[in-house]
Amino acid sequence: MSALSKSSKSEQSRKSLTARTLTAASFAFFLAVTSFIPSGAQEEGKVFELRTYTATPGNLDNLHARFRDHTTRIFRKHGMEVVAYWAPTEGEEAENTLVYVLEHKSRAAADASWQAFIADPEWAEVAAASNANGPILAGIENLFMKATDYSPLQ
Repeated sequence: MSALSKSSKSEQSRKSLTARTLTAASFAFFLAVTSFIPSGAQEEGKVFELRTYTATPGNLDNLHARFRDHTTRIFRKHGMEVVAYWAPTEGEEAENTLVYVLEHKSRAAADASWQAFIADPEWAEVAAASNANGPILAGIENLFMKATDYSPLQ
């Protein structure tokens, strides 16, 4: 195996490890923050959705602006409650990543909310305007979660 191949594989492994570390750290931070939310948050069916967005090069500020100025309000309109938004503080992810958590009444409610959100004419306008100079998103990852029986969210 050539030195270039080893270097390339090492770089890919580092990026994969960094991405997994970011996801784990985001989830741990979410649990720490939400432990201070007073509620019976794990009612029957309640789910949380961890979402990680990767912006296209140079578009993280545009992505933040879209969420700050429009998306959060439109989420609320469709029954999606934002728990928190996070921005990585180091590594490549600091330049292109937004992490957030939504709270839904149930998985079915989450699916219905997302369908309504995507079909919302206001969202269509916002998305079109923010992508006028090219896509601002390179990728989206999501994970649905429920609190365990020993979670502080109980």
